Amino acid sequence: METIERIQKQISENPILLYMKGSPKFPSCGFSARAVEAVINCQVPFGYVDILTNPDIRAELPKYANWPTFPQLWVEGELVGGCDIVLEMFQKGELQALLKEVAERHPA
Repeated sequence: METIERIQKQISENPILLYMKGSPKFPSCGFSARAVEAVINCQVPFGYVDILTNPDIRAELPKYANWPTFPQLWVEGELVGGCDIVLEMFQKGELQALLKEVAERHPA
């Protein structure tokens, strides 16, 4: 499977997906740590992809997403944004509302 096809499959199969450095339990950069903490605090199930163990995805996703940095939060196939946007939405209560609504539409 081509890298772009893998990315599209991951995004379509996970209503809430975080591309990050490391894992939710062991983030490998400060930006990923802050973003995943915000998503975890929304208390909804989500998928993640460690781009450090997937160098092909790390190389191709920025082109596919037209977004140069990581982490990247994808919700229902749409790129929400990176760390700053995720944190800003969380602080306003927007992230919690969005992720709760999406999780209710896609019961695990």
